[in-house]
Amino acid sequence: MKKPKKCISVEEARREQDEWVKTRGKDIEKCCGYEDTREFWYSLDELQEYLDYVREKSKEQDVEKPGIRFYLGAYPKTKGKRSYTTMFLSPTKEKSRKLRKLNYKNDGDDNENNYDIEPMNIIQGGEPPRNY
Repeated sequence: MKKPKKCISVEEARREQDEWVKTRGKDIEKCCGYEDTREFWYSLDELQEYLDYVREKSKEQDVEKPGIRFYLGAYPKTKGKRSYTTMFLSPTKEKSRKLRKLNYKNDGDDNENNYDIEPMNIIQGGEPPRNY
């Protein structure tokens, strides 16, 4: 299989995470009083199952080019448990043809959330986070 075009090098991934830790992670730790989660894990089987689900539900809705948007969220603080960051996956769909014609680009950035398909969460996050 050919490597996907949007892959980045391991070195670039490390630089990006280091930059996040320096420019955002320290502020979050200072504000919250603890080091927050910054990496999340899904098994390939879980991801594939969800992608297949989104593809099937999108097909039922006549969505031609479904996508996935990744969102950060936070669990509510409860007694004895910190409010750690989480990440959930949200299905997307193309805007209507009429709206797409108004936008000259179609890079997926203007796709809208598909609220008729449930998002996916329930993931494993590092406590404490692991460096890449």
